[in-house]
Amino acid sequence: MILQLNPSIMVETPLGTGHAIFIIDYGIHQNTCWIVALQKDGVIKHFDCNDIILSTNYTYGLNLTKNSNHPPEK
Repeated sequence: MILQLNPSIMVETPLGTGHAIFIIDYGIHQNTCWIVALQKDGVIKHFDCNDIILSTNYTYGLNLTKNSNHPPEK
């Protein structure tokens, strides 16, 4: 199943901040795949769900303390 996120979700990836635009769910035996447009250069990349964390959103009070295991953005 492919789900288009409308609106997109700001996420942190190992390659930096980006907009999650699609999610692909292959079923119960595989992790979900997130398709993200990277903010710095617009490149589209696929990430395993274990590589994605929600960006901080002060309006909604989401992820106010960043995950300490996530590499800092360059």
